[in-house]
Amino acid sequence: MRVVLADLKSSRGFVSKDTVVGGYGSRMEAFTRVTRIISYLKGQFHDVPSVHMAYIAAILARAGHDVKWTRGEMVDGDVALVLSSIVDHKAETAWADQMRARGVKVGFIGITASKMPELFRDHCDFILNGEPEAGVMRLAQGIVPSGMTISEQIDDLDSLPFPRWDLVTEDRRHLGLKLFTRPFGGGYPLLASRGCPEFCTYCPHRILAGYRARSIANIADELERLCDLHPRPYVIFRDPLFSEQRDRCIELCDEIKARGLTLTFEAETRLDRLDVELLDRLYDAGFRAMSFGVESLDPATLKKSGRRPIPQAHQREILDHCRRKGIVTAAFYVLGFLQDDWNSIAATIDYATDLGSTFAQFKMLTPYPGTPMFKQIEPLLTEMDWEKFDGYSVTFRHPNLTERELRFLLGAAYKRFYMRPSYLANFLKIQNTAIRQWVSRMDRRVNDRHSREEIADISRPVAC
Repeated sequence: MRVVLADLKSSRGFVSKDTVVGGYGSRMEAFTRVTRIISYLKGQFHDVPSVHMAYIAAILARAGHDVKWTRGEMVDGDVALVLSSIVDHKAETAWADQMRARGVKVGFIGITASKMPELFRDHCDFILNGEPEAGVMRLAQGIVPSGMTISEQIDDLDSLPFPRWDLVTEDRRHLGLKLFTRPFGGGYPLLASRGCPEFCTYCPHRILAGYRARSIANIADELERLCDLHPRPYVIFRDPLFSEQRDRCIELCDEIKARGLTLTFEAETRLDRLDVELLDRLYDAGFRAMSFGVESLDPATLKKSGRRPIPQAHQREILDHCRRKGIVTAAFYVLGFLQDDWNSIAATIDYATDLGSTFAQFKMLTPYPGTPMFKQIEPLLTEMDWEKFDGYSVTFRHPNLTERELRFLLGAAYKRFYMRPSYLANFLKIQNTAIRQWVSRMDRRVNDRHSREEIADISRPVAC
């Protein structure tokens, strides 16, 4: 049987799917000069291949099937599996319609098709509801699903074959020059665990399946295989909370060193699941970049959204140590919580610049179907186009801010974070006291200019 695996590339903005926002995906379309640059850079460094598609390819190839991969071209086959997203579902279903017209049976996988089957059921022959691997194992046995088909979570993640990157990507032996640590073309995604043990009400990472983790030996075996395929591979751990268990992290570091593996890796985690000693151990094993959520400056807002606040002193301690070690940091912020107003968002933006991560990502609070936050905000929804649930659009009526104010604040966040002399000085690691004092003076002048422009645009500065 020939199976076509489709991870379709969007024609609008930069779209990332797979594990991003739990699989719902995000789309960044430039809405300011700064975000135009950010969107371009994301396209160069964050267009990472689908780890779920690579797992599916491995399962099918192990059973002797012919696997074909596409990012949009029509490919003849017996069955096609399409990675679904909320942000590009119209293009995905249009592609599926064309494939069905060619006589190919089409199925959708992913959280969007699982939680929002009404968007896909008229455009396919089946939907795998849940994590796809169990359903694909039955497909590999020749059992083609029909309709909405349950795909049970696999508890023993070690039983899965390692992802087959050679079947779902172009040649990745030459990923390109490294800039900002991550190479052009991204890297190799790796899932050391699945699901999330946290309880943030706005996050979809925990609504498709429960939290499970692979054994350290199994993870190290996959890393060793990647090292055999690629000299010094760049590995992107896609777990939402990589350092959830400190002992496991140390065990993995020890295993990497014991096997003599030479690699570089990054991960996403919580800052309160890191300490200076652990960072040192991770760094010695190849850890060079991390992303983490700050979300909001206000602890009360975080608690009402099910997120445990992290003391600011600890956040600063971890980022200071990362700067000393040369670990690239990317902080995530969410604007537009129901408790937010102009001053609280301005305070969060001000804190982001003061905390001084290497990069910052600002997004609009988006209520994703299946999350507790969606049930809370559903009566306030104003956006009926699901593709606008992209992380950057305003989708509901906010109790304190207008849509224009929220969009303005989002643009101002990117402008104030990236368009300041101290950002460049931090990026270039300039420590000279005299230069830093001059940079601080220039920062004040630039901030004054930002304030004047904001007053001209919306009659008030982004200040608390």
